[in-house]
Amino acid sequence: MKSINIGLLGFGTVGTGVIKILQQNSGAIERRLGAKLNLKGIADLDIETDRGVKVDKNIITKDAYKILNDPEIDIIIELIGGYEPARTFILHALKNKKHVVTANKALLSKHGSEIFEAAVKNKVDIGFEASVGGGIPIIRAMKEGFPANNIQSVYGIVNGTCNYILSKMSDEGRPFNDVLKEAQALGFAEANPSLDIEGGDSAHKITILASLAFGARVDIDKVYTEGISKITPIDINFAREFGYRIKLLAITKRSGNEIEVRVHPTMVREDNPISKVNGVLNAIEVTGDMVGENMLIGKGAGSLPTGSAIVGDIIEISRNILYGGVNRVPPLSFLPGYIEDAKIKNINEIISEYYIRFSVVDKPGVLSKISGVLGNHYISISSVIQKGRGEKGGVPLVVMTHSAKEKDIQKALSEIDKLDVVLDKSVLIRVENGERV
Repeated sequence: MKSINIGLLGFGTVGTGVIKILQQNSGAIERRLGAKLNLKGIADLDIETDRGVKVDKNIITKDAYKILNDPEIDIIIELIGGYEPARTFILHALKNKKHVVTANKALLSKHGSEIFEAAVKNKVDIGFEASVGGGIPIIRAMKEGFPANNIQSVYGIVNGTCNYILSKMSDEGRPFNDVLKEAQALGFAEANPSLDIEGGDSAHKITILASLAFGARVDIDKVYTEGISKITPIDINFAREFGYRIKLLAITKRSGNEIEVRVHPTMVREDNPISKVNGVLNAIEVTGDMVGENMLIGKGAGSLPTGSAIVGDIIEISRNILYGGVNRVPPLSFLPGYIEDAKIKNINEIISEYYIRFSVVDKPGVLSKISGVLGNHYISISSVIQKGRGEKGGVPLVVMTHSAKEKDIQKALSEIDKLDVVLDKSVLIRVENGERV
């Protein structure tokens, strides 16, 4: 039986998961592939720590180039993370005519175009299923499941840490910092969780999905990104009163000759299936003009779900090697000559519905002052909840708006926050209502 030789760069949590899968499921893999997957080399700076898997110590090295330059290795798995040296190693592997599998969403969101072009130029494949959604096969679905469609939108929960925190806050009424500490203790959040909770991780992932959806080069620096650290139980409770739940959504969709690419807390109706996706699960919905709405739900992180996606890419590339189908599907599904720089709509130009909470003095006439300013900026109110009557200090006044332009909302809030009846900076959460995102 023919063997496909693999080299692994990065022997951490996910790398260990990959090795477990290759060892435990070798029989099923061979029956599907008709060949053996042989782990020929591992490179990591730490070659002493016991990872809990049996590996021949003779194949482990600190020298990544020993793996990259081995003429017998067919596929390189990059699990180092970050920009460098991962970028240099991947480009070196591609130049050496080696296929690459990576889970590096940060690198692909920033340097994906360079890497994909290098793969096409050198006539090798690059797999990146594990870069978005962990074990959810969203990349393969978009590349090969929906090519007959013009994709209209992709949106979803792509960060399990944030979904866990918001789920706990919603179901148990607990404050953000309390749930974050619990998530860290359980291993669902990093010691430094800023990349997750401030939306950066989700921005990396939606950048990749937008590129796949629209055949476009997306500049990560133009992706509007807002995290969940300012979400409070009071807003979660008001959302419930209106019939919504708050989720951190990554959203991309067509908007005329532009595309929207953004990450922010979003209120979604309780009857929307994505509102019921809780805990550390991820969920991604793809809407095509012919196929309609399709949602994929599953584990978005973890050594084995992510390892499953990586090994899936290895098997796909191995089939291409065995049957001469290399470059059968372009990295972004679209032919390279048809990929253009994306025209990304500025966040100030998007149209949405909005939840706005004001902290106001408890006296007559407050609502009329606020609604007057909103009206002057072409913003109409759909619903109001006003608390107060007998409470001391500031009381909440919450409004839900009809569809409005972001820049009009921001101008109105700038004026409202200066009113003498308003005691604190207003809170805004975007709402996705009616039709799917």
